[in-house]
This record gives sequence, C-alpha cells and structure tokens, in this order.
Amino acid sequence: MNTATPVFGVGDASYQAAGGQAGLRRLVEDFYRAMDTLPEAACVRQLYPESLELAKDKLATFLSGWLGGPREYAARFGPISIPAFHTRWRVGEEEREAWLACMAWAIARQDYAPAFAEYLLTQLRVPAERVHQASLAARGEQP
Repeated sequence: MNTATPVFGVGDASYQAAGGQAGLRRLVEDFYRAMDTLPEAACVRQLYPESLELAKDKLATFLSGWLGGPREYAARFGPISIPAFHTRWRVGEEEREAWLACMAWAIARQDYAPAFAEYLLTQLRVPAERVHQASLAARGEQP
C-alpha cells in the first residue's frame, strides 16, 4: 500500500488530485457557474460569448495538460500562448481578481484535499498574473 503524499506538479499527481477528466469538467462547470452568478464576476463574464460551451471545453482540455494529464488542447484547438491569446481584452486587476474569485469558488465546491485546493489556486495565480501583465503591456499601460 502506497501511503506517500503525492507531490503536486510532478507527473500526473495534480491531474489525479483534480479527479482526472471528469473532475476537471466538474471544476470548469462550477467555474463558469460562478462567472454567471457572482456579481463581482460581471466584468469578466462580459468578455465571453453568450454560450460558454466552447470556453468550457477549451478550459477543461487546457487544464488537463497543464496539470499533467492528457495533452489534447493543441491537437483539438491549435497551439496557444495563454498571455498572448488574452491580449485582445483589457485584463486589469479587477478582471484578474474576478477570474480568480470564480476559480476559488469553484475549487471550494470540489471534493479536493485541502492541500491540493490551496496548491491549485496558488498555481492558477501565475497564468492569471501573466495574462494581466500581457494585457496591460499590449496597451502600453503600467501595472
């Protein structure tokens, strides 16, 4: 019996801790539910089309590879640079924090071990900040 604590970020430990593909789909559903319901998320929700189906599929597929699971995003949707892709929108501090609030809300609704929930939200701050910085730089704004 293996009782070792998984090392998140190594191999597929994070993907497994998230519940695999089914777990990521649940997380993404809750994330976009938060975006549709939390008042502070309105600034981010307006950046998306009315239908969120494609966004849900893209986020779940991206998170799968990002967390060490199957890397299918590029095969299905093409290559992506997360910060560069998001420069089409102005992502200021309000939008960054709203996005992270939606993710925190969604993570809290999963059956994740507390250590993984904390790890995941901490890790998600990295691309959120990169998107924020790239968006501002694309407009010649300073953070």
